[in-house]
Amino acid sequence: MTKLSFLLFLCLLCFRNLSAQTDSTPSRTTVPAERTLDTTMPAPRPHLLSRRDSVRHDSIARVNSALRHEAAARRDSLRRDSLRQDSARKTALIRPDSSARVDMLRSAAPVINKDKGPAALTFWRAVLAANPFFNFTGQPVRQLFEIHRANSKDSLFYLLLGILFYFALVRIFFEKYFGNLMTLFFRVSLRQQQIREQVLQTPLPSLLLNLLFIITGGLYACFLLHYSRFAPTINFWLLYINCMVGLGLVYLVKFLVLKFCGWVFNIARATDTYIFIVFLVNKMLGIFLLPFLILITFSGPAAREIFITISLVMVFVLLMYRVLAAYRPVRNEIKLTPFHFFLYLCAFEIAPLLLIYKVLLTYLEKVY
Repeated sequence: MTKLSFLLFLCLLCFRNLSAQTDSTPSRTTVPAERTLDTTMPAPRPHLLSRRDSVRHDSIARVNSALRHEAAARRDSLRRDSLRQDSARKTALIRPDSSARVDMLRSAAPVINKDKGPAALTFWRAVLAANPFFNFTGQPVRQLFEIHRANSKDSLFYLLLGILFYFALVRIFFEKYFGNLMTLFFRVSLRQQQIREQVLQTPLPSLLLNLLFIITGGLYACFLLHYSRFAPTINFWLLYINCMVGLGLVYLVKFLVLKFCGWVFNIARATDTYIFIVFLVNKMLGIFLLPFLILITFSGPAAREIFITISLVMVFVLLMYRVLAAYRPVRNEIKLTPFHFFLYLCAFEIAPLLLIYKVLLTYLEKVY
């Protein structure tokens, strides 16, 4: 009995030492962020708790209370974020401007590091897609552009300036010849034969004015073709050169044929008279075309049509004047009926011009 009592006393001492070591060890309780301590265990009876156990129980109760407050605060924060996102979406629908879209994206974007990671790339793509002024992420828009072709008239301005300067030089250096030419054309003097002899004795100004007719007549014909439906796409300067060459060849051939016919049929006096009248009218036509060339060059489409019509009427009147002025002196030299004179006009005046016109258009259409 004594031995049994001694063994029980030793067991009781060991138990007290073990409980004392357990109380002296500090509690290392780890509380997860989203979890609370297990309080479902049955609370110990108050009369069995020691002072240290009551302190530990109170600390656990305070931790649980703090965790519950933190969870409630997080739920409130998430609820406020959801309400803010909903209000931002509604504002974007009511006011779809760029600032509302950016606010919506910022409120909807997660709290991430916007400098690194794929989430930042997604965020900035969404920002670019919401831009109402620039199409950053949409389909490309194809736009067709035409090559700008300058419609400058500087070259024509300098050409007309050169023609006027050329005419002014002829007018200044051969003033007497120019006065006699005007007298013969308007028939303001009865000394026609004497003035004609004076004009024939000065071939240089006559040649210069004939060149002026070729230049101005070629430019006028070029304008008629360029602004018509026949040759609007042909190069202007190539067309101008061809018109000058064609006009010069027509009157050169006519001059040679008339000279040859006068020598063969012994009617040189009649042919010389006719040649003089033809080139006299041509010289005056080259002078009268100068103001119309300036107006046609620098006027609009509507005014250009008016000036071209008036100039065509003037050209037709001068050609009729040439026919009437040449018929009387030629009839005085040789016996010529009006019908034969009309046949001559058709064969040597009208047919060559139509032939040159047709050949010129055919050649230019083949080249271009």
